[in-house]
Amino acid sequence: MRITVFGAAGNVGGRVVTEALSRGHRVTAVTRDPARLDRLHPDAEARTGDAADPEDVAVLSAGQDLVISATRPVPGREGDLVTTARGLLAGLARTGVRLLLVGGAGSLIVPGTGGDTVVDAPDFPASWRPIADACEGQLAVCRAETVVDWAYLSPAALLEPGERTGAYRLGGDELVVDAEGRSAISMEDLAVALLDEAERPEHHRTRFTVGY
Repeated sequence: MRITVFGAAGNVGGRVVTEALSRGHRVTAVTRDPARLDRLHPDAEARTGDAADPEDVAVLSAGQDLVISATRPVPGREGDLVTTARGLLAGLARTGVRLLLVGGAGSLIVPGTGGDTVVDAPDFPASWRPIADACEGQLAVCRAETVVDWAYLSPAALLEPGERTGAYRLGGDELVVDAEGRSAISMEDLAVALLDEAERPEHHRTRFTVGY
């Protein structure tokens, strides 16, 4: 496949690029900041571009099979996630290319709570609220889209660098937890789940989640 990855210099995006290349796909790795070009994988085609700019998205997705976006705003600019989602969808509406978007876990339903979400928990850190709210707005933009074939991946509650095991469990709008009630996934296995979805699409215009 020919895959464009926005946010390719980031923690998740870089792992997505590595996973895609390891499977033999041709990757265009995109970063918004030219100063971060040297952080991109040497086997990918390095490009600069803004996922919030429909023109950049259209140019960088033309002729591709898939776009994956794993952008992450700096603190204080959390609302950029909503703007970026709009830019991605507007650009991809021109090219007809599918979108896999990495979002947040805050709006996932916690099992056994009667419908409470992750952000409803009394111990949810107040400092995380801005990014959680932005991710919810990002998902709302996707859910209003009827032209682009998109899928929105919410990670487990705990997403950290770790080991690539190749194992994970899928869910929909409910948090995936283990027998101890813990919800976690490594960034490496999140990338595995994304590329599995890329190669064998199962989710169309919907949100899904992964966890151990």
